[in-house]
Amino acid sequence: LEHRRLGDVLSRLTSDVGSVEAFMVRYLANGLGAVLRLVFFVVALFWLQWELALASMIVVPVFWYVSTRFARFVKDVSRERARRGGSLGSVAEEALSTAPLVQAYNREDEAVAAFHRQTRGIAESELAASRVRSTFLPVVDLAELVGILVVIGLGTWALATDRLTIGGLLAFLTLMSQCYRPIRELSNLLPTLYSATAGIERVVELLREPSPAERQGARDLRRPVGIVGFEDVSVRYPGAHREVLRGVEFTASPGQVVAVVGPSGAGKSTLARLLTRQVEPTSGQVLLDGHDVLDLTIHSTREAVCVVLQETMLLDTSIRDNIAYARREATAAEVEAAARAADAHDFIQRLPEGYDTRVGQRGRTLSGGQRQRISLARALLRGSPVLVLDEPTTGLDPDSARRVLAPLRAAARDRTVLLITHDPVALEFADVVIGLEDGAVAPVDPRRHTPPTRSDDLAGSPR
Repeated sequence: LEHRRLGDVLSRLTSDVGSVEAFMVRYLANGLGAVLRLVFFVVALFWLQWELALASMIVVPVFWYVSTRFARFVKDVSRERARRGGSLGSVAEEALSTAPLVQAYNREDEAVAAFHRQTRGIAESELAASRVRSTFLPVVDLAELVGILVVIGLGTWALATDRLTIGGLLAFLTLMSQCYRPIRELSNLLPTLYSATAGIERVVELLREPSPAERQGARDLRRPVGIVGFEDVSVRYPGAHREVLRGVEFTASPGQVVAVVGPSGAGKSTLARLLTRQVEPTSGQVLLDGHDVLDLTIHSTREAVCVVLQETMLLDTSIRDNIAYARREATAAEVEAAARAADAHDFIQRLPEGYDTRVGQRGRTLSGGQRQRISLARALLRGSPVLVLDEPTTGLDPDSARRVLAPLRAAARDRTVLLITHDPVALEFADVVIGLEDGAVAPVDPRRHTPPTRSDDLAGSPR
């Protein structure tokens, strides 16, 4: 999903799924009923007068041909309309989520123009479908009329030759009109089916996205301690020209804060993704308590490893619910204890509604440091023996960074803490420092990773 636009994904999960649901609920039952009625009336026609019944069936190939051609066009139009709908959702979601950026750079007109382009495309698709539909219905009516005229002509000849009575002809015409009705319904149903098929294709495309698979015989990790090991680990992402990690080896044990430092793109965040099974190593082993994580169930691995992501993710609900997201059965006292451990309790108490304060979408009503401390409190409440912090001080000033990282010492008493960072301030809280350079373990340059003093912070010295 990292390579897909959020608005397009939402469109697939709402509009496309809705079109499939509407077909299954509303049209499929009608289609089955039409088939049963068609079978009944066709049998009745052949029982009444098989010669006229054969003549009346000459329009069926016409119905089928016209419906199939129209349905294929409808499928193409529906596919384009669905694509446009996804693009429209993406444009709207992007414009709304980046509204401050759009306003700051005076790009409102461009955002509106992009929205209009997508709506215009949807309107053009609908107009094209309407034009073809306006042609389709008269052709169906004409085919039905031709069938009736053929039967009347043959029926008149049968009357003249005493092969059929007037009553028999009227009965046949009545049954034939009833027979054409389900044929018309099925002809109209076929384009609807093709339209739903376009939605099914987009939904199935999402469902076919690969996900981590467990090895046969994978077992749960019971009573995890939190010993983490990387043994000659290399990773190459699909389509990449080079490995993002090359032969990485190190071990981290409970009671340690291990900092992994290096420039952007060195592969630091990939370490966290390896531990949570979002990525699998190309070679080597990632160990958890001496077990290869590939031999463990994904659920038990993720229960043992808790990650505080670089991009803070909070739900649009209360602070209490955001912290308790780690463990839904947690009591209010446990939530407060986790907040205290993350140095978040004091600022939460100063908020208008305390722990019941809503944080807004993505926590936008809070500062960056406050969001990070709530994320840390959530991770501490989880109680996992391995805690991974991925760039937790990004965008924070040194004092805010220290407040976020201060709880790590206490947190590391009974768990392993892996601190992924390029911030020198974070090194004040590390027991072990491991350097990464171009995906490989490299010596740490003390001049590049020397934490600034508080006097340096106040003087505004460059980091």
